[in-house]
Amino acid sequence: MNHGTVAIAVVQHQVMIIQAVRSHDRHDRWLDVYTYAPFGNHMFLESSVPRARIASSDVLIVFPFRTATADMIELPTEAYQKFMQLKAKYQKQQDNLWRGWQAKLR
Repeated sequence: MNHGTVAIAVVQHQVMIIQAVRSHDRHDRWLDVYTYAPFGNHMFLESSVPRARIASSDVLIVFPFRTATADMIELPTEAYQKFMQLKAKYQKQQDNLWRGWQAKLR
């Protein structure tokens, strides 16, 4: 990931938009990123923890565009749809895990 590259990743058990703080090598285990939370249709604002270090395995998809802004990101329609799909898929997985765990407790 190059400096400014935008991607979708799991950060603190949530699917979020991230932006690379600096350039990273393919073999880097950890990535320094800015994190963004949904604000509205296609818009993402800096999250409550604006800078994080995440495992490279937490990155779900890297978009082929970069942005220079650091406080707000507006995603193109296709990227926003992909974000919504991945967020719904991750939420469904978490719900299924929770239901399975609850069933074992009964």
